[in-house]
Amino acid sequence: MTNKQADELQLQIKQIKAALAADKKRWGGVHDDSGGLRYLPLQYYIKLGDWNGGIKYLKWFDKNFPDDVGFADFLFEWTIILFKSGDIKQAKQKAFSVFCANTYVFDKFFGKPIVPIDKYEGSNIAVPTFTNYFHYSCAQPDLADFADWLNQFTSTENFIATSEEFIAIYKQLKTEKDREARRTLLEQARQLQERFYHSQE
Repeated sequence: MTNKQADELQLQIKQIKAALAADKKRWGGVHDDSGGLRYLPLQYYIKLGDWNGGIKYLKWFDKNFPDDVGFADFLFEWTIILFKSGDIKQAKQKAFSVFCANTYVFDKFFGKPIVPIDKYEGSNIAVPTFTNYFHYSCAQPDLADFADWLNQFTSTENFIATSEEFIAIYKQLKTEKDREARRTLLEQARQLQERFYHSQE
């Protein structure tokens, strides 16, 4: 990356932050950001290799959008930044959040065939759309260390067993019509994620 390209990325980050600040002022101290500008800076921090800047931005994001669970690609970028910053524990937790947000992300990243699973997709992006817009790959030289780590992590017994349990719940959700039963299944999925997070502490 040339200095000019780096300066352009820094300028884009600055402009997004300024737009978000104006948005907050416009709405009386709270963010609206219906356009989703808040999701854009992580890709620029990754291109810049600015992990400290990325962490600072994520702390700001957590503070200003505490209830925002994020989309799969944004959570994936979050995982990259945590890993590159040396926070492996949180990177593991966030990686599982990526899987729960969209079970096809890691196959796409590793260049594996995307095989749709017969399950309730919920808020997941439809497979064809997702495979078109997700642009990270294990073949990227700057992500080689991350790819090695992610491959090892997703091959652990704990990850495999928990991810299979998650998929089993969502297979049940596809056919379950009873509202109370669906609520119970969704709560089981939430508890499963919590259990996994605690297992990484």
